[in-house]
Amino acid sequence: MAGAGGGNDIQWCFSQVKGAVEDDVSEADIISTVEFNHSGELLATGDKGGRVVIFQQESKSPYHRGEYSVYSTFQSHEPEFDYLKSLEIEEKINKIRWLPQKNAAQFLLSTNDKTIKLWKISERDKRPEGYNLKEENGRYRDPTTVTTLRVPVFRPMDLMVEASPRRIFANAHTYHINSISVNSDYETYLSADDLRINLWHLEITDRSFNIVDIKPANMEELTEVITAAEFHPHHCNTFVYSSSKGTIRLCDMRESALCDRHSKLFEEPEDPSNRSFFSEIISSISDVKFSHNGRYMMTRDYLSVKIWDLNMENRPVETYQVHEYLRSKLCSLYENDCIFDKFECCWNGPDNVVMTGSYNNFFRMFDRNTKRDITLEASRENSKPRMVLKPRKVCASGKRKKDEITVDSLDFNKKILHTAWHPKENIIAVATTNNLYIFQDRVN
Repeated sequence: MAGAGGGNDIQWCFSQVKGAVEDDVSEADIISTVEFNHSGELLATGDKGGRVVIFQQESKSPYHRGEYSVYSTFQSHEPEFDYLKSLEIEEKINKIRWLPQKNAAQFLLSTNDKTIKLWKISERDKRPEGYNLKEENGRYRDPTTVTTLRVPVFRPMDLMVEASPRRIFANAHTYHINSISVNSDYETYLSADDLRINLWHLEITDRSFNIVDIKPANMEELTEVITAAEFHPHHCNTFVYSSSKGTIRLCDMRESALCDRHSKLFEEPEDPSNRSFFSEIISSISDVKFSHNGRYMMTRDYLSVKIWDLNMENRPVETYQVHEYLRSKLCSLYENDCIFDKFECCWNGPDNVVMTGSYNNFFRMFDRNTKRDITLEASRENSKPRMVLKPRKVCASGKRKKDEITVDSLDFNKKILHTAWHPKENIIAVATTNNLYIFQDRVN
């Protein structure tokens, strides 16, 4: 697989796996989002139990770059109940987005279905001592007993990492939040649910501006929903949102306050020969991501990854088949609900390789320069340190070769929905059900 340099082949090797080994997985431990911060030094995961776990890169040495240790764990969201609608609100973390670091502390946004929170993660390695009106155990003194004044001092202590909620952005979404995206002005961010997109200021929690509303006057006329939304990485006025009909709309906030009329509509005409009962379901876009340079965007539907040039709306410039061999299995995937799985996708730092997940704990990489692709597997059998991952092949039909796996023997309960790529290095994080695998490129 071509690496950051482009043409040279990368060998990926195992670095770490986090999480319990047991086959009996508790629902709360299932990982629901994975995100590197802007430097790649921190890696955050959210799970269905409402927890956020942050890992920190242990060392910069070439052989150990892919080793991360637990830095902080905190409960971000709790289960709630909406008494007006008699609905339970899950604590599951849908998305995490880091803010660029401005001082010693780190900030991140995390969201469940309804509420977004801004968390501050800070370190403390000193504690004040020598108060005049307070004992060391915290009890207050009688001021009349103070005869001399002391100057309080800071004493070193063991490092403590604290997570504190700085802002809570609530009560703005009627439907489930599926995306949050921080603007390049670093003052505002958007949140999207099935039918609306809201614009928030990071300092203001009691109001947001509705910038997209596709809710029809009569809900029986509803034909599509918003599936993902993201701000452009450099132009603070531009954002895109994708829909369940396979379209992507690019909006410019300078045009009007409500961006219901898009500036550009990206849509590929459907091939009539592939038309089937499942066409609409599999064309629904589950993720949209701008490239780091802002020239392209990538969309993921059920069977493929498409790369779009922002200057060309009528068709994608590149299409990569992720698991085309499943096209003949759509009927059974519909029956077991797998056809509704929402796979995410990500770019590498230089934007020349894209990665996304598949079933059987397989994940796929596509090199945009050489047009080569590779299938790798996240499994505990390959989990010896620095063990090189062997490419996997799926046999779609006919005679199976020795190292191939047949479509019928794929495990559809094992799936990789969430992946992340270090912004500067060849280090990737891949979430299987309740385990986080970290791989890095092999150092010769």
